[in-house]
Amino acid sequence: MVAHTRLLALSLFTSLAFATPTFNRFSRDLLIHDSLDVVPAGFALAGAAPAQTPLNLRIALVQQDPDAVVNALYNVSDPTSDSYSQHLTQDEAAKLAAPSPDSVAAVNAWLAEHGLTATPLTPAGDWVQVQVNVSKANSLLAANYSLYTHESSGVEAIRTLAYSIPASLHAHIDLIHPTTGFPPSVKSDITLTKRSFHEPIAARSLASNCANGTTPACLQELYNIPTTPATVKSNKLGVTGRFGNNVHYTFLETFLKMYRPDMNPATNFSVTLLDGGNNDQDVPSVSEGELDIQYTVGLATDVPVEYIMVGIKSQDGDLEGYLDEVNYLLSQKTPPQVLTTSYGFGESSLSFKLADKLCKAYAQLGARGVSILYASGDSGVGCKTNSTAFQPTFPSNCPYVTSVGGTQNYAPEEAWSGSSGGFSNYFPLPSYQAPAVSTYLAHLASTHSPAQGRFNASGRAFPDVSAKADAFQVWENATSGLFGTSAASPTFASVVALLNDRLAQRGRAPLGFLNPWLYSTGAQGLNDIKQGNSSIECNGEEVGFEAAAGWDPVTGLGTPDFEKLLKVIGL
Repeated sequence: MVAHTRLLALSLFTSLAFATPTFNRFSRDLLIHDSLDVVPAGFALAGAAPAQTPLNLRIALVQQDPDAVVNALYNVSDPTSDSYSQHLTQDEAAKLAAPSPDSVAAVNAWLAEHGLTATPLTPAGDWVQVQVNVSKANSLLAANYSLYTHESSGVEAIRTLAYSIPASLHAHIDLIHPTTGFPPSVKSDITLTKRSFHEPIAARSLASNCANGTTPACLQELYNIPTTPATVKSNKLGVTGRFGNNVHYTFLETFLKMYRPDMNPATNFSVTLLDGGNNDQDVPSVSEGELDIQYTVGLATDVPVEYIMVGIKSQDGDLEGYLDEVNYLLSQKTPPQVLTTSYGFGESSLSFKLADKLCKAYAQLGARGVSILYASGDSGVGCKTNSTAFQPTFPSNCPYVTSVGGTQNYAPEEAWSGSSGGFSNYFPLPSYQAPAVSTYLAHLASTHSPAQGRFNASGRAFPDVSAKADAFQVWENATSGLFGTSAASPTFASVVALLNDRLAQRGRAPLGFLNPWLYSTGAQGLNDIKQGNSSIECNGEEVGFEAAAGWDPVTGLGTPDFEKLLKVIGL
């Protein structure tokens, strides 16, 4: 298989050298913009892609100043900055992310010579799309789009092992997608979504609201979360829904009657549908959506919750709706001030270029005052077959989001063994977390841990924080006990939303991008988790990280204490 693939790639490159048309100024000098040497593991060539198959090509234009958005993000998110909390407007953020007029003109002229017109996808215009078929895409990009099949799942993808653009456009185009990137959800060996168990929870003898599983009352007790209703209706909490995880209104009503009898059981949430998503009420529950909504509506009392349901008809290829969702949020004048997402995939499933473009889009939202939280994952350090290297997850590896790990038990609370965490191979260690991470690395070296040498010690470290991830009581026509960092992320997000409500009552800005604050003064409002470890069997070996004083790659800086955090923000 490998030998055949290399021959195929070499054949393709040879053909590209002779296939360049010469009838227009853009096509005389094509250069390969990206290529793969081999077909990604798990995929096999099935044959040529039908010429008339439609393709939705996304073109990422080079931003005029690639550092402008990130610099602005840090300026408004660093508590030591004079611009702290002075978040950008939609127009201000879009201007920073915009390509140069020369880039726009050059790309539009190239497309026009091929009879195509681009449609902008973002307010900044840094992403555009064109609708073509396979035959047109092959001609436009000197590509060889073919049909590939994932051998274990049967999932099909139309991709090319290389594509080219005019040499004069290399300085104007970051990437075109889908081209050489293959679908991540069927490629990665990492567990991509939450792990859930439906089992009875045994009662404990201790007199605690946490004795019979994790409920709103348990979390309120553990993290000092108030039951006082929020009052500022413009302060919103967004929850990402994917893969048909519909949320049932009757389940939420029953949940509130059972676990929040002080709330109006008719309290509800709004729904935004993207990519053919739906929230039909006559389909079975698959737990994730129920969990996310029951523990945002049920914890962030009276904070308006928006469920953003991304369907299976995603328009962004390998990104499976991630880009569609962030582009939707960027298009809103007033997006939710907090967004929690309980899904992810392996870092290596995406090219760095694609991961970086999506990460920079999160930075743009953060600069506008949106706190973006992602569950870190449920696979410990991450394992890949026949590899000793740990496997980080995306988007938790992005330096511009807040990654939420998991804990378990109470009195004491300790690290949850499934909590994903580690170090990115794509993104370098950001300065805001360097002191905390260096302390942990020194501790790790002193213990002669077998984890050493199996991760990139200079990479972005995650998770940043954590919350309980065990035995969440969810109502879905019966009570189920669910486990995973996908429970921890909506929990922490609810705390942030309630803090934002208190800030808004005083006329102050929302917290926005949390990490620079968390790694400085914000850590004073967290419970440091010092016991437990992550653990996963990887190629016959049990591997993981230990929790420790300060930051660690299992629980981050720790779990929230609402009352302490209120004091930290001066309330």
